[in-house]
Amino acid sequence: MKRLTLLTLTLLAAGANAEPMSKGEYVARAGDCMACHTTENGAPLAGGLKFATPLGAIYSTNITPDKNHGIGAYRFDEFARAMRDGVAKDGHRLYPAMPYPSYAKMNDEDLRALYDYLMNEVKPQPAANRESDIPWPLSLRWPLAAWNGLFVDAKPFTPRADKDAAWNRGAYLVQGAGHCGACHTPRGAAMQEKALSDSDEQFLAGAELDGWYAPSLRGLNMSQADLAMLLREGRSKHAALSGPMDDVVTHSSQYLTSDDLNAIASYLLSLKGNAEQPQPAQKVSESAMNNGHVIYGRYCATCHGSNGEGADYAVPSLKGNLTVNSSNPLTLTRVLLEGAQTPVTQAHLPYSMPGYAWALDDQQAADVMNYVRNSWGNHGAPVNAKAVKAARELIHTP
Repeated sequence: MKRLTLLTLTLLAAGANAEPMSKGEYVARAGDCMACHTTENGAPLAGGLKFATPLGAIYSTNITPDKNHGIGAYRFDEFARAMRDGVAKDGHRLYPAMPYPSYAKMNDEDLRALYDYLMNEVKPQPAANRESDIPWPLSLRWPLAAWNGLFVDAKPFTPRADKDAAWNRGAYLVQGAGHCGACHTPRGAAMQEKALSDSDEQFLAGAELDGWYAPSLRGLNMSQADLAMLLREGRSKHAALSGPMDDVVTHSSQYLTSDDLNAIASYLLSLKGNAEQPQPAQKVSESAMNNGHVIYGRYCATCHGSNGEGADYAVPSLKGNLTVNSSNPLTLTRVLLEGAQTPVTQAHLPYSMPGYAWALDDQQAADVMNYVRNSWGNHGAPVNAKAVKAARELIHTP
Protein backbone atom coordinates (compact mmCIF):
# COMPACT_ATOMS: atom_id res chain seq x y z
CA MET A 1 0.00 0.00 0.00
CA LYS A 2 1.19 3.50 -0.77
CA ARG A 3 1.90 6.01 1.96
CA LEU A 4 1.49 9.75 1.54
CA THR A 5 4.75 11.65 1.58
CA LEU A 6 5.78 15.24 0.96
CA LEU A 7 6.93 14.10 -2.48
CA THR A 8 3.49 12.72 -3.29
CA LEU A 9 1.83 15.95 -2.25
CA THR A 10 4.30 17.96 -4.31
CA LEU A 11 3.63 15.81 -7.36
CA LEU A 12 -0.11 16.22 -6.94
CA ALA A 13 0.25 19.98 -6.71
CA ALA A 14 2.51 20.05 -9.74
CA GLY A 15 0.12 17.88 -11.70
CA ALA A 16 -2.59 20.50 -11.48
CA ASN A 17 -0.41 22.92 -13.47
CA ALA A 18 1.27 20.41 -15.78
CA GLU A 19 1.36 20.81 -19.55
CA PRO A 20 -1.14 18.70 -21.49
CA MET A 21 0.33 15.26 -22.10
CA SER A 22 1.28 14.10 -25.55
CA LYS A 23 -0.77 11.47 -27.36
CA GLY A 24 1.97 8.92 -26.66
CA GLU A 25 2.02 9.63 -22.94
CA TYR A 26 -1.77 9.33 -22.93
CA VAL A 27 -1.50 5.89 -24.54
CA ALA A 28 1.13 4.93 -21.96
CA ARG A 29 -1.26 6.00 -19.19
CA ALA A 30 -4.11 4.04 -20.76
CA GLY A 31 -1.82 0.99 -20.89
CA ASP A 32 -0.70 1.44 -17.26
CA CYS A 33 2.97 1.18 -18.29
CA MET A 34 4.25 3.14 -15.29
CA ALA A 35 2.76 0.84 -12.66
CA CYS A 36 4.37 -2.33 -14.02
CA HIS A 37 7.71 -0.98 -15.24
CA THR A 38 8.66 1.13 -12.20
CA THR A 39 9.73 -0.09 -8.77
CA GLU A 40 8.74 1.79 -5.62
CA ASN A 41 12.03 3.71 -5.38
CA GLY A 42 13.26 3.21 -8.94
CA ALA A 43 13.56 5.49 -11.95
CA PRO A 44 10.41 5.80 -14.09
CA LEU A 45 9.99 2.92 -16.54
CA ALA A 46 13.40 1.42 -15.69
CA GLY A 47 11.86 -1.95 -14.81
CA GLY A 48 12.67 -4.33 -11.99
CA LEU A 49 9.21 -4.78 -10.48
CA LYS A 50 8.72 -8.33 -9.22
CA PHE A 51 5.79 -10.47 -10.36
CA ALA A 52 5.06 -13.80 -8.73
CA THR A 53 4.06 -16.67 -11.03
CA PRO A 54 3.37 -20.35 -10.31
CA LEU A 55 6.76 -21.17 -11.85
CA GLY A 56 8.82 -18.50 -10.08
CA ALA A 57 9.23 -14.73 -9.96
CA ILE A 58 9.81 -12.61 -13.04
CA TYR A 59 10.78 -8.94 -13.24
CA SER A 60 9.56 -6.17 -15.51
CA THR A 61 12.02 -4.83 -18.04
CA ASN A 62 13.60 -1.46 -18.69
CA ILE A 63 11.52 0.31 -21.36
CA THR A 64 13.39 3.62 -21.32
CA PRO A 65 15.33 4.59 -24.48
CA ASP A 66 18.66 3.44 -23.04
CA LYS A 67 20.39 1.64 -25.93
CA ASN A 68 22.15 -0.98 -23.80
CA HIS A 69 19.55 -2.00 -21.24
CA GLY A 70 16.32 -0.47 -22.51
CA ILE A 71 14.57 -0.24 -25.88
CA GLY A 72 16.63 2.59 -27.37
CA ALA A 73 17.90 0.38 -30.21
CA TYR A 74 14.42 -0.81 -31.24
CA ARG A 75 12.99 0.20 -34.61
CA PHE A 76 9.24 0.78 -34.67
CA ASP A 77 8.53 -2.53 -36.37
CA GLU A 78 10.54 -4.35 -33.68
CA PHE A 79 8.67 -2.47 -30.96
CA ALA A 80 5.32 -3.34 -32.56
CA ARG A 81 6.34 -7.00 -32.75
CA ALA A 82 7.16 -7.03 -29.04
CA MET A 83 3.84 -5.35 -28.22
CA ARG A 84 1.69 -7.59 -30.40
CA ASP A 85 3.55 -10.89 -30.61
CA GLY A 86 5.63 -10.89 -27.42
CA VAL A 87 8.95 -11.18 -29.27
CA ALA A 88 11.91 -9.00 -28.24
CA LYS A 89 14.38 -7.37 -30.65
CA ASP A 90 16.89 -10.19 -30.20
CA GLY A 91 14.20 -12.78 -30.92
CA HIS A 92 13.61 -14.13 -27.42
CA ARG A 93 10.00 -14.65 -26.31
CA LEU A 94 8.47 -12.47 -23.63
CA TYR A 95 6.61 -14.09 -20.77
CA PRO A 96 2.89 -13.35 -21.14
CA ALA A 97 2.85 -11.58 -17.79
CA MET A 98 3.49 -8.74 -20.23
CA PRO A 99 -0.07 -8.45 -21.58
CA TYR A 100 0.77 -8.60 -25.27
CA PRO A 101 -2.34 -10.74 -25.96
CA SER A 102 -4.29 -7.55 -25.12
CA TYR A 103 -1.86 -5.02 -26.60
CA ALA A 104 -2.18 -6.92 -29.89
CA LYS A 105 -5.56 -5.20 -30.31
CA MET A 106 -3.99 -1.71 -30.33
CA ASN A 107 -3.95 0.08 -33.67
CA ASP A 108 -0.83 1.31 -35.47
CA GLU A 109 -1.55 4.95 -34.67
CA ASP A 110 -1.53 4.34 -30.91
CA LEU A 111 1.50 2.05 -31.07
CA ARG A 112 3.43 4.67 -33.07
CA ALA A 113 2.49 7.39 -30.58
CA LEU A 114 3.57 5.17 -27.67
CA TYR A 115 6.86 4.38 -29.42
CA ASP A 116 7.56 8.07 -30.06
CA TYR A 117 6.81 8.90 -26.42
CA LEU A 118 9.11 6.22 -25.03
CA MET A 119 11.92 7.15 -27.41
CA ASN A 120 11.69 10.94 -27.22
CA GLU A 121 10.03 11.97 -23.94
CA VAL A 122 11.30 9.42 -21.43
CA LYS A 123 14.75 9.81 -19.86
CA PRO A 124 17.13 6.91 -20.63
CA GLN A 125 18.04 4.85 -17.57
CA PRO A 126 21.12 2.55 -17.56
CA ALA A 127 19.39 -0.06 -15.38
CA ALA A 128 20.19 -3.66 -16.28
CA ASN A 129 17.30 -6.07 -16.62
CA ARG A 130 17.03 -8.81 -14.02
CA GLU A 131 16.80 -12.46 -14.95
CA SER A 132 13.74 -14.38 -13.79
CA ASP A 133 13.81 -16.73 -10.81
CA ILE A 134 12.15 -19.49 -12.86
CA PRO A 135 14.41 -22.59 -12.73
CA TRP A 136 15.69 -24.39 -15.81
CA PRO A 137 14.19 -26.07 -17.83
CA LEU A 138 10.92 -24.27 -16.99
CA SER A 139 12.65 -21.01 -17.87
CA LEU A 140 13.07 -22.03 -21.52
CA ARG A 141 11.17 -19.60 -23.71
CA TRP A 142 10.87 -21.44 -27.01
CA PRO A 143 7.67 -23.25 -25.93
CA LEU A 144 6.02 -19.82 -25.80
CA ALA A 145 5.86 -19.90 -29.60
CA ALA A 146 3.40 -22.78 -29.33
CA TRP A 147 1.57 -21.00 -26.49
CA ASN A 148 1.16 -17.92 -28.68
CA GLY A 149 -0.12 -20.02 -31.55
CA LEU A 150 -2.79 -21.52 -29.33
CA PHE A 151 -3.87 -18.54 -27.26
CA VAL A 152 -2.95 -15.20 -28.91
CA ASP A 153 -5.01 -13.43 -31.55
CA ALA A 154 -2.63 -10.79 -32.95
CA LYS A 155 -5.26 -8.98 -35.05
CA PRO A 156 -5.98 -5.35 -34.04
CA PHE A 157 -9.41 -4.46 -32.69
CA THR A 158 -12.16 -4.22 -35.29
CA PRO A 159 -15.08 -1.88 -34.47
CA ARG A 160 -18.55 -3.41 -34.55
CA ALA A 161 -20.92 -1.84 -37.06
CA ASP A 162 -23.93 -2.54 -34.84
CA LYS A 163 -22.51 -0.49 -31.94
CA ASP A 164 -22.04 3.25 -31.57
CA ALA A 165 -18.71 5.10 -31.42
CA ALA A 166 -18.64 5.31 -27.62
CA TRP A 167 -19.21 1.56 -27.18
CA ASN A 168 -16.48 0.76 -29.71
CA ARG A 169 -14.05 3.17 -28.06
CA GLY A 170 -14.74 1.59 -24.67
CA ALA A 171 -14.33 -1.92 -26.07
CA TYR A 172 -11.04 -0.92 -27.73
CA LEU A 173 -9.64 0.49 -24.47
CA VAL A 174 -10.84 -2.38 -22.26
CA GLN A 175 -9.76 -5.18 -24.57
CA GLY A 176 -6.58 -3.46 -25.76
CA ALA A 177 -4.40 -0.94 -23.94
CA GLY A 178 -6.34 -1.22 -20.66
CA HIS A 179 -5.83 -5.04 -20.67
CA CYS A 180 -8.62 -5.42 -18.11
CA GLY A 181 -8.94 -9.11 -18.96
CA ALA A 182 -5.43 -9.79 -17.67
CA CYS A 183 -6.83 -9.64 -14.12
CA HIS A 184 -10.60 -10.01 -14.49
CA THR A 185 -10.79 -12.97 -16.90
CA PRO A 186 -10.39 -16.54 -15.57
CA ARG A 187 -7.36 -18.48 -16.79
CA GLY A 188 -6.98 -21.99 -18.09
CA ALA A 189 -4.52 -24.73 -17.23
CA ALA A 190 -1.82 -23.10 -19.36
CA MET A 191 -2.41 -19.75 -17.58
CA GLN A 192 -4.04 -18.34 -20.70
CA GLU A 193 -6.96 -15.96 -20.49
CA LYS A 194 -10.02 -18.02 -21.38
CA ALA A 195 -11.40 -15.21 -23.52
CA LEU A 196 -9.96 -12.04 -25.07
CA SER A 197 -13.19 -10.31 -26.09
CA ASP A 198 -16.88 -10.05 -25.22
CA SER A 199 -17.70 -12.71 -27.82
CA ASP A 200 -17.26 -15.18 -24.94
CA GLU A 201 -19.06 -14.76 -21.60
CA GLN A 202 -15.92 -15.83 -19.74
CA PHE A 203 -14.38 -12.48 -20.69
CA LEU A 204 -14.15 -10.33 -17.53
CA ALA A 205 -16.06 -12.97 -15.55
CA GLY A 206 -13.78 -12.69 -12.50
CA ALA A 207 -10.49 -14.37 -11.61
CA GLU A 208 -8.00 -15.03 -8.84
CA LEU A 209 -4.50 -13.79 -9.62
CA ASP A 210 -1.40 -13.04 -7.55
CA GLY A 211 -3.16 -13.31 -4.21
CA TRP A 212 -6.25 -11.26 -5.05
CA TYR A 213 -9.65 -11.94 -6.56
CA ALA A 214 -10.69 -9.53 -9.32
CA PRO A 215 -14.50 -9.63 -9.45
CA SER A 216 -16.65 -10.09 -12.52
CA LEU A 217 -17.25 -6.92 -14.51
CA ARG A 218 -20.30 -8.37 -16.22
CA GLY A 219 -23.81 -7.33 -15.22
CA LEU A 220 -22.60 -4.47 -13.01
CA ASN A 221 -25.36 -2.79 -11.05
CA MET A 222 -24.41 0.89 -11.09
CA SER A 223 -24.91 3.94 -13.24
CA GLN A 224 -22.56 4.99 -16.01
CA ALA A 225 -21.74 8.19 -14.11
CA ASP A 226 -20.85 6.26 -10.93
CA LEU A 227 -18.66 3.77 -12.80
CA ALA A 228 -16.82 6.56 -14.62
CA MET A 229 -16.29 8.34 -11.29
CA LEU A 230 -14.99 5.14 -9.71
CA LEU A 231 -12.38 4.83 -12.47
CA ARG A 232 -11.42 8.51 -12.26
CA GLU A 233 -11.34 9.00 -8.49
CA GLY A 234 -11.15 5.52 -7.00
CA ARG A 235 -14.44 6.04 -5.23
CA SER A 236 -18.03 6.89 -6.02
CA LYS A 237 -21.08 7.55 -3.88
CA HIS A 238 -21.36 3.99 -2.55
CA ALA A 239 -18.20 2.17 -3.70
CA ALA A 240 -14.42 2.39 -3.44
CA LEU A 241 -11.40 0.70 -5.03
CA SER A 242 -8.29 -0.62 -3.32
CA GLY A 243 -5.76 -3.43 -3.66
CA PRO A 244 -4.31 -3.77 -7.19
CA MET A 245 -6.94 -1.37 -8.56
CA ASP A 246 -5.37 1.29 -6.35
CA ASP A 247 -2.37 1.33 -8.71
CA VAL A 248 -4.55 1.24 -11.82
CA VAL A 249 -6.39 4.40 -10.81
CA THR A 250 -3.30 6.15 -9.44
CA HIS A 251 -1.14 5.54 -12.52
CA SER A 252 -3.67 5.08 -15.31
CA SER A 253 -7.42 5.62 -15.33
CA GLN A 254 -7.48 8.95 -13.46
CA TYR A 255 -5.61 10.48 -16.42
CA LEU A 256 -8.15 9.41 -19.04
CA THR A 257 -10.57 11.93 -20.51
CA SER A 258 -14.17 12.04 -19.40
CA ASP A 259 -15.21 10.85 -22.86
CA ASP A 260 -12.96 7.78 -22.58
CA LEU A 261 -14.05 6.97 -19.03
CA ASN A 262 -17.68 7.19 -20.07
CA ALA A 263 -16.93 5.03 -23.11
CA ILE A 264 -15.34 2.38 -20.88
CA ALA A 265 -18.30 2.55 -18.51
CA SER A 266 -20.77 2.27 -21.39
CA TYR A 267 -19.00 -0.80 -22.72
CA LEU A 268 -18.70 -2.55 -19.36
CA LEU A 269 -22.32 -1.90 -18.46
CA SER A 270 -23.39 -3.51 -21.73
CA LEU A 271 -21.85 -6.86 -20.78
CA LYS A 272 -24.40 -9.39 -19.64
CA GLY A 273 -23.79 -12.50 -17.60
CA ASN A 274 -22.32 -13.70 -14.37
CA ALA A 275 -21.80 -10.64 -12.19
CA GLU A 276 -20.83 -11.13 -8.55
CA GLN A 277 -24.38 -10.64 -7.34
CA PRO A 278 -25.68 -11.85 -3.98
CA GLN A 279 -26.02 -15.62 -3.96
CA PRO A 280 -28.82 -17.74 -2.48
CA ALA A 281 -28.83 -17.61 1.29
CA GLN A 282 -26.17 -19.81 2.89
CA LYS A 283 -26.27 -21.52 6.25
CA VAL A 284 -24.17 -19.78 8.88
CA SER A 285 -24.55 -20.83 12.48
CA GLU A 286 -26.38 -18.55 14.90
CA SER A 287 -23.35 -18.39 17.19
CA ALA A 288 -21.07 -17.34 14.30
CA MET A 289 -23.53 -14.61 13.27
CA ASN A 290 -23.84 -13.37 16.84
CA ASN A 291 -20.08 -13.30 17.32
CA GLY A 292 -19.62 -11.57 13.97
CA HIS A 293 -22.22 -8.97 14.94
CA VAL A 294 -20.31 -8.15 18.12
CA ILE A 295 -17.00 -7.89 16.28
CA TYR A 296 -18.57 -5.75 13.58
CA GLY A 297 -19.92 -3.35 16.18
CA ARG A 298 -16.51 -3.11 17.83
CA TYR A 299 -14.32 -2.57 14.75
CA CYS A 300 -16.43 -1.77 11.69
CA ALA A 301 -19.67 0.04 12.51
CA THR A 302 -18.05 3.38 13.33
CA CYS A 303 -17.15 3.89 9.67
CA HIS A 304 -19.39 1.50 7.73
CA GLY A 305 -22.51 2.18 9.81
CA SER A 306 -24.60 -0.12 11.95
CA ASN A 307 -26.45 -1.35 8.85
CA GLY A 308 -23.48 -1.43 6.45
CA GLU A 309 -24.63 1.77 4.75
CA GLY A 310 -21.19 3.45 4.69
CA ALA A 311 -20.79 7.20 4.11
CA ASP A 312 -21.45 8.78 0.73
CA TYR A 313 -18.29 9.42 -1.32
CA ALA A 314 -16.06 8.39 1.58
CA VAL A 315 -16.73 4.93 3.06
CA PRO A 316 -18.11 2.23 0.76
CA SER A 317 -21.46 0.66 1.49
CA LEU A 318 -21.32 -3.04 2.32
CA LYS A 319 -24.82 -3.68 0.97
CA GLY A 320 -24.62 -5.42 -2.39
CA ASN A 321 -20.88 -4.75 -2.40
CA LEU A 322 -19.06 -6.75 -5.12
CA THR A 323 -16.17 -7.68 -2.86
CA VAL A 324 -18.40 -8.59 0.06
CA ASN A 325 -20.69 -10.82 -2.01
CA SER A 326 -18.00 -12.36 -4.18
CA SER A 327 -18.05 -16.13 -4.59
CA ASN A 328 -14.33 -15.95 -3.80
CA PRO A 329 -13.75 -14.13 -0.47
CA LEU A 330 -9.98 -13.72 -0.90
CA THR A 331 -9.96 -9.97 -1.52
CA LEU A 332 -12.40 -9.33 1.32
CA THR A 333 -10.18 -11.38 3.63
CA ARG A 334 -7.07 -9.47 2.61
CA VAL A 335 -8.79 -6.13 3.10
CA LEU A 336 -9.94 -7.17 6.58
CA LEU A 337 -6.50 -8.42 7.62
CA GLU A 338 -4.25 -6.02 5.75
CA GLY A 339 -6.36 -2.89 5.49
CA ALA A 340 -7.05 -0.85 2.38
CA GLN A 341 -6.49 2.58 0.91
CA THR A 342 -8.31 4.38 -1.86
CA PRO A 343 -6.08 5.64 -4.70
CA VAL A 344 -4.00 8.79 -4.68
CA THR A 345 -5.44 11.04 -7.38
CA GLN A 346 -4.97 14.59 -8.59
CA ALA A 347 -8.34 15.50 -7.07
CA HIS A 348 -8.31 13.58 -3.78
CA LEU A 349 -6.11 12.41 -0.96
CA PRO A 350 -6.80 8.79 -0.03
CA TYR A 351 -9.01 7.36 2.68
CA SER A 352 -7.53 4.46 4.60
CA MET A 353 -8.99 1.48 6.44
CA PRO A 354 -6.75 -0.15 9.04
CA GLY A 355 -6.01 -3.86 8.95
CA TYR A 356 -7.20 -6.08 11.80
CA ALA A 357 -4.82 -9.02 11.56
CA TRP A 358 -3.38 -7.94 14.90
CA ALA A 359 -6.79 -7.92 16.61
CA LEU A 360 -8.66 -10.89 15.14
CA ASP A 361 -7.75 -14.54 15.12
CA ASP A 362 -8.72 -16.69 12.15
CA GLN A 363 -12.11 -17.72 13.54
CA GLN A 364 -13.04 -14.18 14.58
CA ALA A 365 -12.14 -12.88 11.13
CA ALA A 366 -14.26 -15.60 9.54
CA ASP A 367 -17.18 -14.78 11.84
CA VAL A 368 -17.23 -11.06 11.07
CA MET A 369 -16.97 -11.74 7.33
CA ASN A 370 -19.82 -14.24 7.53
CA TYR A 371 -21.90 -11.67 9.38
CA VAL A 372 -21.24 -9.01 6.72
CA ARG A 373 -21.76 -11.50 3.86
CA ASN A 374 -25.15 -12.54 5.25
CA SER A 375 -26.65 -9.27 6.49
CA TRP A 376 -28.56 -6.39 4.87
CA GLY A 377 -29.58 -8.48 1.87
CA ASN A 378 -26.11 -9.91 1.22
CA HIS A 379 -25.81 -13.64 0.64
CA GLY A 380 -22.24 -14.93 0.54
CA ALA A 381 -21.01 -18.48 0.94
CA PRO A 382 -19.56 -19.18 4.40
CA VAL A 383 -15.90 -18.34 5.04
CA ASN A 384 -14.00 -20.67 7.36
CA ALA A 385 -10.97 -20.14 9.58
CA LYS A 386 -8.83 -22.29 7.29
CA ALA A 387 -9.34 -19.84 4.40
CA VAL A 388 -8.45 -16.93 6.66
CA LYS A 389 -5.28 -18.67 7.76
CA ALA A 390 -4.27 -19.24 4.13
CA ALA A 391 -4.79 -15.56 3.32
CA ARG A 392 -2.89 -14.51 6.43
CA GLU A 393 0.09 -16.60 5.35
CA LEU A 394 -0.18 -15.25 1.80
CA ILE A 395 0.22 -11.66 2.90
CA HIS A 396 2.81 -12.51 5.57
CA THR A 397 0.74 -10.85 8.25
CA PRO A 398 1.47 -11.90 11.83
